[in-house]
Amino acid sequence: MAADDQPPKRSTGFGYYRPEAVAPTRVGSAGACAPPGAHVPAAAGAKGPGTTAEPAGPADPADGVLADDAVLDLSTDSARRDVDETLERLDRELVGLAGVKRRVREIAALLLVDRARSRFGLNSSRPTLHMSFTGGPGTGKTTVALRMAEMLHAMGYIRQPKVLSVTRDDLVGQFIGHTAPKTKAIIAKAAGGVLFIDEAYYLFRPENERDYGQEVIEILLQEMESERASLVVIFAGYPDRMDTFFSANPGLSSRVPHHIAFDDYDHGQLVEIAELMVAAENFRFDDGGREAFSRYLELRMARPRFSNARSVRNAIERCRLRQARRLVELHRPLTRTDLITLTAQDVYGSSVFGSDSTPDGPARAPAADISAADPRLAVPS
Repeated sequence: MAADDQPPKRSTGFGYYRPEAVAPTRVGSAGACAPPGAHVPAAAGAKGPGTTAEPAGPADPADGVLADDAVLDLSTDSARRDVDETLERLDRELVGLAGVKRRVREIAALLLVDRARSRFGLNSSRPTLHMSFTGGPGTGKTTVALRMAEMLHAMGYIRQPKVLSVTRDDLVGQFIGHTAPKTKAIIAKAAGGVLFIDEAYYLFRPENERDYGQEVIEILLQEMESERASLVVIFAGYPDRMDTFFSANPGLSSRVPHHIAFDDYDHGQLVEIAELMVAAENFRFDDGGREAFSRYLELRMARPRFSNARSVRNAIERCRLRQARRLVELHRPLTRTDLITLTAQDVYGSSVFGSDSTPDGPARAPAADISAADPRLAVPS
């Protein structure tokens, strides 16, 4: 393995309480700093309270093993603050998904404890961090992958907080001998970070014995085991298809210990997501617009190809288009309120309500769903 490909050394960065001991010295590298408040009590027989020691630097296990009677404070791990900030950001960015956030916190806790164990010389195998994200489109899988990369980097498990997102087309070659170098090039590009394979089940096509996707799976099996110290692979896709994918490839399934399910959002959560998206772009719904968008979601969720937060974002973009046309057609000077407000008229222009909709609401029931004749046409505006 080349020097640049070596797995990162995981600094453990704890301030700790150690009876009758001197706090660790600072790491000599420039910019290395320690969590404040590493507290060392007075030696046996000394009078008065304990003294506050020089802050401990991010100590590497190679710098020395703690005594059996030492006590580590997990809250003083130098990576803990970054991890907490990442988890808080995940809470802010994603509505709902309580089960997903709980699993992410469990993984964070596992790695923090693993770092603490290393300070006592309690050697164990490196936690396997390959994962499976299952859920419909627009449920936050990519966002969680990005935050997971940040968290793993903060704790020294990957070199870079990057995510390389790929699909079958990026991995499978077009002719004999093309797949292996293509796949290995992608793996090399993702090294030191996270490789996110979306719709991973398309790699497996049992109906075609000559399909090159199986070659990709075999290469991944090798690399996930041999390079697990420098690469995390996340497989993503629809739940039922992912179940079939893993069932047909038991060797792959055995290398993926973390399976995280992303549920579809309910109507109330989608309304909340819409409000957050609108505010992030310096817009707002007026009362009529908010009610109209809520009604839009009720209708759109019942139609084909609904993609959760992704569909919400697309709908808001189209509301902005209709708002812009409405404002231009006013032929008068515009106020700030004009520019930031999305109204019922901007929402009811959607084809979801039917072609005869009015600013006050749909004048008739939504038009018949043409997807019955051709599902490819069922993309409401």
